[in-house]
Amino acid sequence: MVTISLCMIVRDEEAVLDRCLASVKGLVDEIIVVDTGSIDRTKEIAARYTENIYDFVWKDDFAAARNESFSKATMNYCMWLDADDVFPDKEAQKFLAWKEHADGSADVVMMNYATGFDEEGNISFCYERERLLKRKRRFQWKGRVHEAISISGKVERLAVCIEHHSQKTSYGYRNLRIYEKMKEEGNTFSARDLFYYARELYYHKRYEEAVGCFNFFLEREDGFCENQVDACRYLAYCLYQLGREKEALDALYQGLHYRAPGGELCCDIGKHFMDRGMWEQAIFWYQGALHAKKESTGGFLQKECYGYLPYLQLCVCYDRIGDREKAYQCHIMSGKYKPYGREFLKNKEYFHDL
Repeated sequence: MVTISLCMIVRDEEAVLDRCLASVKGLVDEIIVVDTGSIDRTKEIAARYTENIYDFVWKDDFAAARNESFSKATMNYCMWLDADDVFPDKEAQKFLAWKEHADGSADVVMMNYATGFDEEGNISFCYERERLLKRKRRFQWKGRVHEAISISGKVERLAVCIEHHSQKTSYGYRNLRIYEKMKEEGNTFSARDLFYYARELYYHKRYEEAVGCFNFFLEREDGFCENQVDACRYLAYCLYQLGREKEALDALYQGLHYRAPGGELCCDIGKHFMDRGMWEQAIFWYQGALHAKKESTGGFLQKECYGYLPYLQLCVCYDRIGDREKAYQCHIMSGKYKPYGREFLKNKEYFHDL
């Protein structure tokens, strides 16, 4: 059996911290909580679970805070969680079974991370993260925002999924502010920094600036392949907002340069043609989404793009070209993926009336 130090950084997390720590209690051997300036009951709640609570002056640098939390660990592995993460019961049992039989040879243990959920609470968006790091390897977090670790050595992939349930209702300016500060200070941006800075610009509707930043990122040769594909998609979203539709489609096609297209890219291209009533072209790309592989490449995975969404859109496309039989078949298939889907239920009424 291996031992695990849970290493957390927190600030004003009284609404979610108890839920997180209760879900992981019994799975780890040590809990480290580094507080970066809470003014609510965060530390009081943390004290119910651990005595290892440390204050850390916030420096607009998530990596620095993460490294501080790792420096306090004493067990075989360091494990990180955010305060609004939870270990579902069935995943906790799988994790505990792994822990009891693990031989400790892995330097890094990757786990799935679900951050999006549909109306029934089923996972709609997930990706892989480095979740456990061997303490003796002294891995270091890098990146003042969207921090990550450059992994090396023996990597093990564990089929356990941690869920992220944020209670925030608005998108803040903190990350953008940190990137802007880095820019003002003349800091060198890594490829990862550029990608996430461009996304922040997009989220805050600064589309022209985002276009320039995404293009700058795509000109580099050291970007992560999955980020390159996503950059092409976000670049297209910006260009649509600016009314530059042909350039937007070209940006989506550029995503084909980096790897075989996933369901997400196929659906984006299909939507381009569908929005313009070009049904045959849309059908081609939505069918492509159904044949795309959901590979474990470390990228973001939108599960609906591999079943529910393409079948839903194919239903509409076939209906528009007068092939009601194929439209109905696709409608039935979409229901197999998501029988409670609002769009599926609306189509169900449509076919009933027909």
